[in-house]
Amino acid sequence: MAKSGRRKRKVESVFLVCEETGDYNYTVRRKMGGEKLRLKKYCPRLRKHTLHVEKKK
Repeated sequence: MAKSGRRKRKVESVFLVCEETGDYNYTVRRKMGGEKLRLKKYCPRLRKHTLHVEKKK
C-alpha cells in the first residue's frame, strides 16, 4: 500500500542562460514561485565565470 500522507512537491525545471552569450548551459529543478535565480556559473564558450539568469522553457 502506498502512503497516503505524502504530498507531491511543486517543482519546475528552469534553464540558466548566460547573459553574455545567450547559451543555455544549465538546467535546475526548483520550487515554484520566488525570485528569479541570478548565479555566477561557468560558461564553457567564454571559458570563465559569468552571470547566468533563470529562464523558463
